[in-house]
Amino acid sequence: MMQVEAAAWTTPTPLLLKLELFQHAGSFKPRGVFNRLLAAQESSGLPPAGVIGASGGNAGLALAYAAQALGVRAEVFVPEVASPVKVQRLRHLGAHVRVAGALYADAQQACLQRAHETGALLVHAYDQPEIVAGQGSLGLELLDQVGTIDTVVVAVGGGGLVGGITAALGQTTRVVAVEPERIPTLHAALLAGEPVDVEVGGIAADSLGATRIGTVAFDVVQAAGVHSVLVSDEAIIAARQRLWDDVRIAAEPGGATALAALLSGAYQPHPDERVAVIICGGNTDPSHLTQPYFGVTTLAGQDEWAGRSQPGSRGAGLVEESPGFAEQGGG
Repeated sequence: MMQVEAAAWTTPTPLLLKLELFQHAGSFKPRGVFNRLLAAQESSGLPPAGVIGASGGNAGLALAYAAQALGVRAEVFVPEVASPVKVQRLRHLGAHVRVAGALYADAQQACLQRAHETGALLVHAYDQPEIVAGQGSLGLELLDQVGTIDTVVVAVGGGGLVGGITAALGQTTRVVAVEPERIPTLHAALLAGEPVDVEVGGIAADSLGATRIGTVAFDVVQAAGVHSVLVSDEAIIAARQRLWDDVRIAAEPGGATALAALLSGAYQPHPDERVAVIICGGNTDPSHLTQPYFGVTTLAGQDEWAGRSQPGSRGAGLVEESPGFAEQGGG
């Protein structure tokens, strides 16, 4: 945990930063994966074929880490556009990595077929009850660490994290869901009254790039009246740079998305509101923080405009490492 006083970032109230990027495997994701694996182990045992999942990013890293810790085989399917940084880490953690198709949906389909063939335990990136419940442990831990909280601000991709936190704290604490404008999975679902597909793109697609909100999480957040606020890629980039410049925290874009809502004014707390912000992931190349570029990475990892740093414009923008499309959700 870290507290940032209101004057430091010109926010209406001090901010409590929950630094989940320092968890094992670089994000909150192992909470849910361990819950899924340990529940299966206690119920019927983990199958000889081990565990399997589809993810080009944090969910896959969490699965590889948990499988290594429990001594079981892990197989992770990734799309062709998965970040090379994260694929390298998957292999370092001992996962058997299979590249399947251009996008996450292709990798997920191949993963489902492989799971059927081998009998491996399927671990979804965000849409299983055990996954959502495991992510909720973050909320309970937060209360143990700092006591009463009025509001928790959390990024949303597939919804596992926001669903878990809402289930754990939603009766007593306001939950504010933050999404990139270019990946509004929860926002679109709330408007439609049910999960719907959205187009995916932008700087945070690497970790928040779900095509739709998970059913488990949606049911929880809809019942609790959670609302979504949207932030631009530029706001995410600025929040990420602020974390680095001021407190030397190297968050990935998805990890800085919740903070972007507060620094940009998309969510404005009251002066006496006790606010916690989840910095949910840090699997990134920190060189992009020390050598910023002007540009925003798109779905295919291409700059939307010329990416050359310019004098006198510190921290205005940077390009993330070819994030591509990995549906695991900052939540």
